[in-house]
Amino acid sequence: MTNWWLFPPNTREVQLDEKWSFVAKKEKHCDPENPADRVQGDNWDHVALDPEHALVLAVVNGKRGQAQVRRVLEKVNEILAGRIPRLITTDEFEAYKTEILLLYGTMVPVMRKSRRGRPPKARLTPPEELLYATVHKTRENGTVVKVEPRLQFGTPEALERALAQSSSSSQVNTSFVERHNGTDRNQNKRKTRKTYCFSKDWAVHNAMTKFTMYSYNFCWAVRTLREEVSPGRFKARTPAMAAGLSDHVWTMKEWITFPVTI
Repeated sequence: MTNWWLFPPNTREVQLDEKWSFVAKKEKHCDPENPADRVQGDNWDHVALDPEHALVLAVVNGKRGQAQVRRVLEKVNEILAGRIPRLITTDEFEAYKTEILLLYGTMVPVMRKSRRGRPPKARLTPPEELLYATVHKTRENGTVVKVEPRLQFGTPEALERALAQSSSSSQVNTSFVERHNGTDRNQNKRKTRKTYCFSKDWAVHNAMTKFTMYSYNFCWAVRTLREEVSPGRFKARTPAMAAGLSDHVWTMKEWITFPVTI
C-alpha cells in the first residue's frame, strides 16, 4: 500500500472486528501435524474501520488470535501517528482489551501500604484519554435478542461526551464495521459463505483481501458519504475523500498505478 498514512486521516473513532473465511478447506479438515495445513483452513480478516468516514484503516489476515489483533492495532497506531482515537469499540474478544492496554498503557508505580514485604510492582494503567467499550450480545437460538454496551476503559461521562460528538453513532456499537464486512463479502466472492469460488492459495487470498478493502477507500463512492453542494445536487465521495486523504474519486487504473512505497 502507498504511504498515504503519512498524512493522518481525520479519524476520531475506531471499530474493530474479525471476519471469517477459509482457504482450500475448512479448518476441521486440517491436520495440525501437517505443515502444509498451516496455510489452509480458517483465514480471518482482522479489520479496523473508521465509522464516521467508512474508511478501512487496517486489515490483517491470519488465524483468529492475539498476534493478529496486536498487528492491526499497531497499524492503526502508525496510521494515526500515535494519536489515541476518541472512542474504540469492539466485540468481546478478550485479545482486544489485552492488546489495547499494552499498546496505550503506561507503567504506574503502586504506593506501598506498609514497610513490610516486597515493594509492589508497577501496574500497567490506561491513560485518562483512552475510551474503550465493548458490545455484549445476548443470543437465543442463534438470534441476537439483546445488545448491551460494556465500558472497559474510561468514564461514563467521557463515553457520553464522545457519543454526543460522534457523527455516526448515538450508542456503543460495531454496526459499521459489521456492515462493511457484508460489503466486502459482496466485492470479494472468495468470502461468500457458500461458494465454489473460495481461495485455494493463502498468499493470493491475503493479497485479494488487501486489494478489495484498500481500493474501496479510494475508488468506491459511498452513498451515505455524499455531500450536498446545492439543493437536490450531490457530490459523490469515497471514504478517502471524507477522511481528508483525497479530493476526488479514483479510477481503479489510477489506484493500481499509483507509486508504491514499502
